[in-house]
Amino acid sequence: MNEQNKSKKSILPVILCLLLCCSIAISCVTLISAQQTKKALNDLNTTIGHNIDTGDEDDVCIADEYFIRSTKHISDAYLNGTEDTLSDRDKETLSMAKEILDEIINDNMSDYEKEEACYLWLTKEMKPDASILTVIHEVNTDMDNPYGVLKYRSAVCVGYATTMRLFMQMLGIECKVIHSSDLVHSWDLINLDGEWYHVDCYSDADGTQYRNFNMNDDLAADTHNWNHEFFPAATGTKYSYAAQHAVEIKNIYAIPKWVKRLLDKDEKIGVCTFKEKIKPEDEQAAAYMVETLCNSLQTIEPYNEDYYFEGSWSKDDAGDYMLTFYVSYYGDETPDIDNDLRDKIESKIADSFEGIEFYHENEDWSDDYVESYDNDMVYTTTVARG
Repeated sequence: MNEQNKSKKSILPVILCLLLCCSIAISCVTLISAQQTKKALNDLNTTIGHNIDTGDEDDVCIADEYFIRSTKHISDAYLNGTEDTLSDRDKETLSMAKEILDEIINDNMSDYEKEEACYLWLTKEMKPDASILTVIHEVNTDMDNPYGVLKYRSAVCVGYATTMRLFMQMLGIECKVIHSSDLVHSWDLINLDGEWYHVDCYSDADGTQYRNFNMNDDLAADTHNWNHEFFPAATGTKYSYAAQHAVEIKNIYAIPKWVKRLLDKDEKIGVCTFKEKIKPEDEQAAAYMVETLCNSLQTIEPYNEDYYFEGSWSKDDAGDYMLTFYVSYYGDETPDIDNDLRDKIESKIADSFEGIEFYHENEDWSDDYVESYDNDMVYTTTVARG
């Protein structure tokens, strides 16, 4: 028994040593695996151009398809007069951008007026080429950069944002492209007089002007999300649409006449403050006034089809209520043609498809058909705008 005990005692250190070696080996493998995983993640972040921890402005992939690309070399070449260093494509981009700025900008404008002019061009004046028909594959590949936006007049959110940034940088105004935390949307941050403002041209190109123009962080956060630690805080209010365009009306009961004046002038947005300040006991009446007005307008012509109305309450720097009234027009995107050409086209379609029928506005329809048509349109419209 003594010999056996001695044998066991001599083996025990060996076993402990082996266990220790195994533990060290497992730890090393785990450490190597962790380092490899971290390296793989870093490589992935580098590949997609987005550092999850700190954020990036350029080389970020949006919606798994479009990229935010820097165009600072183009604006720098313009400002420095060194266009010869640019590629032919970049020279063409600069030429198109310069032509537009020469048309909409003059030397007497303030930075705010220059910014507003560029915003309005992108949201209102940017239209398809006169030919209507476009080269689809070329448009799709360039909808995320100023070259494609200016050449083909078609853009996704990234295209609007990078083109606005190019305009601003050519005008000597500091501008950044900001993107959402989930990498599905992008817009701009613009610096005016040392304060930043959010500007989302893409979201306002649907017919609602100034809805996403010169917002501070609080306003932008209602519909946007982003990395607040990486991008500079937008705290400006001086150049918001409300601050620049608000008018004073007597009280909440003057709202209908004020809105009527907006619509008569075909304004898409208006902001008003109140000479008789809205007290807490007036809030319910004020809210009901705007809600009822918006709903009622859609029961009369010409606002009962393609228009959408919305009132938004906010407070100014003094804590007093102001009302922003939005008018959205969806409209009909079908090209306008004369009746003879329309009839010729429809007859060719009818010759090929038996039983097909065509709908034109202001024509008489049976009640049954109108009801069926309206039901279909409600469903179709809901899906298209969803």
